[in-house]
Amino acid sequence: MFEQTFKNIDDLLYKDSGADSELDYIGQTSWVMFLRYLDELEQDKSDQAGLKGEEYTFILEEEFRWPNWAMPKDAEGKLDHHAAMTGPDLVQFVDGKLFPYLAKFKQEAESANTIEYKIGEIFSELKNKIQSGYNLREILEYADSLPFRASNDKHELSHLYETKIKNMGNAGRNGGQYYTPRPLIRAMINVVDPQIGEKIYDGAAGSCGFLVEAYDYLYQRMEKTTDNLKTLQEETLYGKEKKNLAYVIGIMNMILHGIEAPNIIHTNTLGENIRDIQEKNRYHVILANPPFGGKERPEVQQNFDIKTGETAFLFMQHFIKSLKTGGRAAIVIKNTVLSNTDNASVALRKLLLEGSNLHTILDLPGGTFTGAGVKTVVLFFQKGEPTKNIWYYQLNPGRNMGKTNPLNDKDMEAFVTLSAVEGQKPETEQSWNIKVADIDETTFDLSVKNPNTPEEAQKKY
Repeated sequence: MFEQTFKNIDDLLYKDSGADSELDYIGQTSWVMFLRYLDELEQDKSDQAGLKGEEYTFILEEEFRWPNWAMPKDAEGKLDHHAAMTGPDLVQFVDGKLFPYLAKFKQEAESANTIEYKIGEIFSELKNKIQSGYNLREILEYADSLPFRASNDKHELSHLYETKIKNMGNAGRNGGQYYTPRPLIRAMINVVDPQIGEKIYDGAAGSCGFLVEAYDYLYQRMEKTTDNLKTLQEETLYGKEKKNLAYVIGIMNMILHGIEAPNIIHTNTLGENIRDIQEKNRYHVILANPPFGGKERPEVQQNFDIKTGETAFLFMQHFIKSLKTGGRAAIVIKNTVLSNTDNASVALRKLLLEGSNLHTILDLPGGTFTGAGVKTVVLFFQKGEPTKNIWYYQLNPGRNMGKTNPLNDKDMEAFVTLSAVEGQKPETEQSWNIKVADIDETTFDLSVKNPNTPEEAQKKY
């Protein structure tokens, strides 16, 4: 049922001259859905206050509440055509009044982790691109039919939203930066095994895939006490994101997963000087897939000890510095970080091996990321003790990966199971151990060279 609604909204956006790509569709769907969600949230809070005999103070003024501008209804609960704006009036109201009103919340909010501040951020970052008020009127009616209240409905909505994010990744144009395959994320979380009470961070949050999956992982495993639920909602998941659209999508994705006021900050993570990171800013768990290949300006590079234009290497330094001692991380990074011989790469490997226990390297097959030509690895490490032994696992799903044949949870099962083995990790045709004492101390080369591959397999490549 919801799927058809989403499709109908996309069809209207496709017809409209203002929105011209999958990226626009999801941005426009997001702001409409956000206001629809906000109305449900306010109605719920008002009802709860009413039951206690208290008065609820609405965040939005009368004129800007969903039932007044988007969906005024008659006595039978149908759209009241006399009261409802449509055509040019509706677009004028949205562009001239609604967006400026909502954007102002950013200045007026008490702090950045309030829902008021998020409202202000979202509506300062996005513009309404729907140019036809008749199309917008229909989109609002479809959005109004989406039920946000019941948790199973929300589950289906979040699932559909994830699918949209995934399609956006496939649509190219940097969309891929926002999407890490969920089976890979779930496997990484399983290995790192976060616990309630730990703070979890992604400094390149994108559409917040790592954070929503971490939320689900903790929620399913923890005792559902009031304290635990409050901790999970408010003091567990933290993220930063630089790009406007990804920031809005990430916030919406977290909201749909049931996180009311997500702790996501809209900022360039790399703009922060790592020498200023103190213990109170550190996290127990870091999960991330930072963008790579980007070129950061020299003034941004000054924030780091190892100077390099490669975004991913700057993020690695930020993550190491942002972990508490004993903290655990799983980071997706391109495989050249293991073998490049330039000074920055060598210095980064030395930093990682000497200050953290890089206990596992997961080697991913080409095609794991749709549209990305690079090979990637996942580095699993714990900060505080130097690395003595590294366990490598070469993922081989036994088929060519791609858009129509993506990674699935079953592909990851053997890796997750073997990771859980205590002590020395098992050697198989796909996994092996190396001692750090045996690697070259001038280059710290950590290339993936599988000594256990059977000979027929080698011939195939």
